[in-house]
Amino acid sequence: MRVRAILVSTLAIALAGCAGSYAEGSSLPAPAVTQSMPETPASLEPSDNVLFWTDDRRSAAFRDMESLFPGLEVAPANHTRSLDEGTSLDAASAAQAREFMADTAVSGLMVLKDGNVVFEEYGLGFDADHRWTSFSVAKSFTSTLLGAAIDDGYIASVDQPVTEIIPALAGTAYDGVSVGQIASMTSGVAWNEDYTDPGSDVAKMLAITPVAGESQAVTYARTLKREAPAGEKWVYKTLETNLLGLIVEEATGKSLAAYAAEKIVEPAGFEGGMFWMQDLTGRNIGGCCISLRLSDYARFGQFVLEGGDGVVTDGWFSTAGSPIVEFGSRAPGYGYGYQWWTYPGGIYGAQGIFGQAITIVPSQNLVVAAVSNWPTATSSDNRAAFQALVRQIAMNAK
Repeated sequence: MRVRAILVSTLAIALAGCAGSYAEGSSLPAPAVTQSMPETPASLEPSDNVLFWTDDRRSAAFRDMESLFPGLEVAPANHTRSLDEGTSLDAASAAQAREFMADTAVSGLMVLKDGNVVFEEYGLGFDADHRWTSFSVAKSFTSTLLGAAIDDGYIASVDQPVTEIIPALAGTAYDGVSVGQIASMTSGVAWNEDYTDPGSDVAKMLAITPVAGESQAVTYARTLKREAPAGEKWVYKTLETNLLGLIVEEATGKSLAAYAAEKIVEPAGFEGGMFWMQDLTGRNIGGCCISLRLSDYARFGQFVLEGGDGVVTDGWFSTAGSPIVEFGSRAPGYGYGYQWWTYPGGIYGAQGIFGQAITIVPSQNLVVAAVSNWPTATSSDNRAAFQALVRQIAMNAK
């Protein structure tokens, strides 16, 4: 009951950030944003974190996160982007796709070539009209909103100090860190992202007791220490995307969901609307938990592939999807950009635990989107199999 009381008292405040959910200067309003609140919210305690749920519990939850957690609901786009049928994948690629789906508990796989659907199949009782959660695929949405906020003039550049936008971070380990260092996860702040450990930072961050008038991301950031100079060490940290989301919200004066309604949902033409989970202070969680139809994950990928339809500065995705951090000998050809993973051959993509992915192959005008329920949060074998599938498709798609 205590958690619900905290949520009820803060969500009304969060809704105030939706007031700016209409596209300024546009002849059409952005899709409406409304509050979604479950009757009985799921626990955020580390021991009951989604990371440690059973397979059946995850499978049910991943397609219905709005019944378990509070969030903001964005209506479908006023103008849906049509996804027409293209030439089907060659037989070998289609067979490999189906084998990958069966072997790795994929609930949906869609491939777009030149903006047309060349493969679309479902599993695990999932279908085209239902939504599935994203986990860290949401990070690339938050990065896109950062690009939009810079283009709109709300944020000066990626070089702006984060304390200029969030003064509450002054005196914390994030003092002296730039927006770009947050976006590329090179802040130098120590962090534990071990998905198998209930005592890890990633398991505990959303359970920290809220402080009046302060984002949970800032409250948790106060507990962290620095381990390297800013800009010198890359460590994957979901908290930093939560902070990035807060940076966008503070700079724009809008919730992430409201800004996304204007800058992503409408221009990308989402068909099924979007749910974006909130933390205990009513803030959208920048690093996690958007729910969309499979086709809308693919639409987002196509929107990014095409350059962002005037929402971001020309070349934003070329930079954000480039290896700002190169992994070198530990993973030759791989790296990390501004909340995008980068792969050999100029390919980049969004990744989420339990097998969520959007991969973009600019050279072949190709987007591959997958939603899944892997038995473990991470799997190097499953990721390698997905990347092999993308390479197979890219070599043979017509």
